[in-house]
Amino acid sequence: MSFDFQKSRQHLQDFDFGNLFREVLGWANPPSRKVEEMEVNGTRFDRVMIAELSGVVVYEIRGAQVPSQTLRQQVYREVVKDSLENLLIFVDEARTQSSWYWVKREDKRQIPRNLSYYKGQSGDLILGKISALLVDFAELEHGDLSVVQVAEKLKAALDVEQVTKKFYKDFKAHLEWFVLQIQGIEKESDRRWYASIILNRLMFVYFLQYKGFVDGNQEYLQDKLAQFEDSNFYHDFLCVLFFEGFAKAAPNRSIEVNQLLGNIKYLNGGLFIEHRIEKDYSIAISNEAFERTFNLFRRYTWNLDDAPGGNDDEINPSVLGYIFEKYINQKEFGAYYTRPEITEYLCDRTINKLLLDKVNVESKRQFESIEELLFNLDTDLCVRLLEDVLPGLSLLDPACGSGAFLVAAMKTLINIYSAVIGRVELSNDRTLRSWLKRVRDEHKSTAYYIKKRIITDNLYGVDIMEEATEIAKLRLFLALVASAQSLDELEPLPNIDFNVMAGNSLIGLIRVDEDGFDSVSETATEKKRKSLEAEWGIQPTQTSLLPETFVQGNLLQPAASMTYRQILDEKNKSIALFKQQAFRADGSTEPEIRTDMLKASIDELNGKSQTKLNQLLFDEFGQLKIKFEQAQATGKPKKRLLEMKDIDRLEPFHWGYHFDQIINDRGGFDAIIANPPWEVFQTDEKEFFQRYDKLIRKRKLIYKPGKNSEINC
Repeated sequence: MSFDFQKSRQHLQDFDFGNLFREVLGWANPPSRKVEEMEVNGTRFDRVMIAELSGVVVYEIRGAQVPSQTLRQQVYREVVKDSLENLLIFVDEARTQSSWYWVKREDKRQIPRNLSYYKGQSGDLILGKISALLVDFAELEHGDLSVVQVAEKLKAALDVEQVTKKFYKDFKAHLEWFVLQIQGIEKESDRRWYASIILNRLMFVYFLQYKGFVDGNQEYLQDKLAQFEDSNFYHDFLCVLFFEGFAKAAPNRSIEVNQLLGNIKYLNGGLFIEHRIEKDYSIAISNEAFERTFNLFRRYTWNLDDAPGGNDDEINPSVLGYIFEKYINQKEFGAYYTRPEITEYLCDRTINKLLLDKVNVESKRQFESIEELLFNLDTDLCVRLLEDVLPGLSLLDPACGSGAFLVAAMKTLINIYSAVIGRVELSNDRTLRSWLKRVRDEHKSTAYYIKKRIITDNLYGVDIMEEATEIAKLRLFLALVASAQSLDELEPLPNIDFNVMAGNSLIGLIRVDEDGFDSVSETATEKKRKSLEAEWGIQPTQTSLLPETFVQGNLLQPAASMTYRQILDEKNKSIALFKQQAFRADGSTEPEIRTDMLKASIDELNGKSQTKLNQLLFDEFGQLKIKFEQAQATGKPKKRLLEMKDIDRLEPFHWGYHFDQIINDRGGFDAIIANPPWEVFQTDEKEFFQRYDKLIRKRKLIYKPGKNSEINC
């Protein structure tokens, strides 16, 4: 019997904990439901049994408010006199807050475990934990469970370690071991990168399965590994799950694949498109590598719930950023972990002020704060915000790392959207009702749709490390999936490969000289070009790739035959089509265009353009007489003339090309969200006065360094 997430969520949100245990988890009716009064340290409570299993009792402790930790502990000491093994659920009088309290007894110590749930939360965290309390009929074939077995269920569900730092430590050691288990990748940097790719995918699936979104099985990966014990789990199952299951809709998979995978939702997104490393190598990974990986994962609680009030005792998507930014060499790459309270504060201040200014510029009223604006929403303001201001907002993190600021910016925008949509729901205006009806007819979850639009329309990031951009996109995907309350609400992930990109944001062309681009020699480009016909087995005029409304074939032709303006038009048209595929109303089926092939063609065009753009940058550096400092075996670096290969190694990011519509058409990004320079730069006294050394000597001045430095004649 599988855990019914939908029914459990309803009971949880209704604060109907008794039926949650009795109807869903399979626990028995208690011997008595009599309400008993109890007084502990001057505070009165009502105590009532709501479920029981083999002598283990679940009590609801009702009071005016949820008591403090100290008082909860005192209540437990009273209850344990009657029921040694118990679970206490403290509930306030309004039934809007609850605290689930269980005590782990270890040797002579008593270690309390607390779990909070508030009205309005999705409940992912708590549902993920209490699903371990489910009693399957198969467990009762040989009689009732013993009290020890039930106590073990409580321990499995509620004995969770505080894990962010501990998980990082365990994960780091495991990653080092996992790298050595990968066969077929000769280059060590690629092998380490691929280890991260596989583990990131597995963690994504683990988050999904913990929520019950993978064939309704919270142990999906572990069960499949056991099924493939005598064969190759990586090749025969995982690759099928990634590239056939999540990357294709069920109707477009073979019968055999659907039977193998079960109920797997088409997810889209770049996460499950075959990676460059997978194309370049023939890879093999042992079953043992995955067995140890899943053993590590199962020691922790996996929580997608991003609502306020979460605890530090579970793994949530932010741990991925922590892992990445702690694991890499921080001094070399300049990657630092920024706490959520900092990123969220900075994003709140920046975005709220930006929105306020945009509205006030065109508004007859001058709102002084975002709160005042949201409290005074009328039809005109709602329409402007929903159809113009919010969709048109462009936010950039030019050194996005693993996406901490992008996730924080998304949360800020969600708060704004939520307030606006809340007002729309109360409105009788035809325009607003029409907008809301259209969204709800095409999407089962308004919250999911809004997050998806924010990620697609508003958020942009660049980082010099491609691995960092992969983590950033993964975190955005997980934040999106957290909005889905049921499998039906889970839509294809957005296509954001051209929102969050890899490159050196400090070096590149902000504006592109179109005439200069068109006059660049094609020799270097043609030598580097990889033909799509050879790589994908398609012809430039193959009409099955693109719909009739799309200009056929131009995208696949060599850049040599196209002007810069034509290249931009084709790139932008193709990227718009690429993004559009994730928003089809029939999200249950695969898009009419192969997104992987469309992305490959855009990448091909970008690669050709990059060569010519690098040449333009090289020419500009030459005009500025910039030289390259070549490191020597001994002594100081030796300056030499700059070469084209030096530019290529810098991996320039050409803003005027990749984000031309924002840079040229809109005049730039609306806001830059990133870490400010926290440290204060102080000039060294000697360094400062060195500039004026000759003047000081000429005028026979004396400089005396010290606490109160002075210059005397």
